[in-house]
Amino acid sequence: MAQSIGPRLYSCCNCRNHVGLHDDIISKAFQGRTGRAFLFSHAMNIVVGPKEDRHLLTGLHTVADISCADCNEPLGWKYERAYETSQKYKEGKFIFEKAKIVKEDW
Repeated sequence: MAQSIGPRLYSCCNCRNHVGLHDDIISKAFQGRTGRAFLFSHAMNIVVGPKEDRHLLTGLHTVADISCADCNEPLGWKYERAYETSQKYKEGKFIFEKAKIVKEDW
């Protein structure tokens, strides 16, 4: 029997709640707290925490930590504001730590 073709999903590593679509990945060349991280244009089933200014590798940004809406597992952060002109493309985008997400059924 052929496997159904659907969207390729990423899920929370802890509870398997769907949090992102493969097609929404902008870049896999980011660095997170735990190592490699992916920049996504959209996220789902997450909770966005309070905004705070944070000095990251590419300068000062206003970010908000994101966690799984089902189990509260920390997953990464959302870029709310970039102070450097060259970093403005990140605003409104999401970082998922590679170690915190898993491919779901693909």
